[in-house]
Amino acid sequence: MSKIASFKVDHTKLDRGIYVSRKDVTSMGETITTIDIRIKKPNYDMLTPECAHTIEHIGATILRNDSKWKDKVVYFGPMGCLTGFYLILNGDYDSLQVIDLIRDMFIVIADYEGVIPGSSPKECGNYSFHDLKQAKSTATGVALASNLSAATWSTGRTIFTPLASASFKSFLAVSIKSSSTKEIPTLCP
Repeated sequence: MSKIASFKVDHTKLDRGIYVSRKDVTSMGETITTIDIRIKKPNYDMLTPECAHTIEHIGATILRNDSKWKDKVVYFGPMGCLTGFYLILNGDYDSLQVIDLIRDMFIVIADYEGVIPGSSPKECGNYSFHDLKQAKSTATGVALASNLSAATWSTGRTIFTPLASASFKSFLAVSIKSSSTKEIPTLCP
């Protein structure tokens, strides 16, 4: 079998960040963009399955209810390696275009109180497999990670820069672009 494109990405060089993993074109000519939301450094750290499951439930609910994005969201869920999440969108997007959406999602998760959406036996096949406390802590940690970047290796980088307050709402997405190109390439070949 041929090696798939995502296995050709050198995960020893991949850091936390928001990346365009791939863009696919349907038979109807529509672009589907897969965003890699990498919140843990590969091969160094990972989410617990319960935490990832909780972020998936709350995050998918937030994304599918966002007035601007709900009709564009195809899928949101954890990576098998538990180092982040995939956001699949109907349309042609780059990392910079989804920064606010992803940041806002983690703000809500960090502050979330109440029943986890879809956490009853009728709604989920593993309904009790959640950890809201850890999901909130992880979402806050994503906010505080000064090296979380919407980036690609050589052409552009967006980082969350801390301001005076330690809360996620006090972080600002700062875009740093290379003068050589304005295009942001995908991770996959």
